[in-house]
Amino acid sequence: MPFSLIPSYLFPSYLDVTPEFLHSVDITLLLSDLDFTLAPKSCRRPSQDLRDWISTLKEHGIQVVIVSNNRSSERVTEFCSDLGIPYQGHAGKPSAKGLWAAMERAGVRQTHTAMLGDKLLTDMLAANRAGVLALMVEPLGGAVTLWQKILHTLQRPFKAFAQRV
Repeated sequence: MPFSLIPSYLFPSYLDVTPEFLHSVDITLLLSDLDFTLAPKSCRRPSQDLRDWISTLKEHGIQVVIVSNNRSSERVTEFCSDLGIPYQGHAGKPSAKGLWAAMERAGVRQTHTAMLGDKLLTDMLAANRAGVLALMVEPLGGAVTLWQKILHTLQRPFKAFAQRV
């Protein structure tokens, strides 16, 4: 398993990850982190923008599965139920096991899978270890705590190597 924190592509927001882009890189399964990637951690329900984005991806034949380390399966279950998409809970990122389990459930190989996330040490490392395309977004809600601010600062040099979309 490769050990790399460098994302393949960097997007300002999940909304910038379009079906056209995903098709151009031969992706039919998008695995995604939830907290700070698709919604702020305090958000209990999906926004209309997120609902519309998921719907557009589905219309273009792209499956979406949430892969989350979130300790509260209740919140993730409710959130994904509202969106009509499955999730792989207790994923253990940066381990690749949660990503592999989600791919197996979806019946899609690594070469057609991407992982979308906001953190290098969990999402991007797990994506690279699993051998899937690593797509990074800027975190929703930005850095709030001192630790988050430090983490975001430490991520900058690695993000500089990613292609910006």
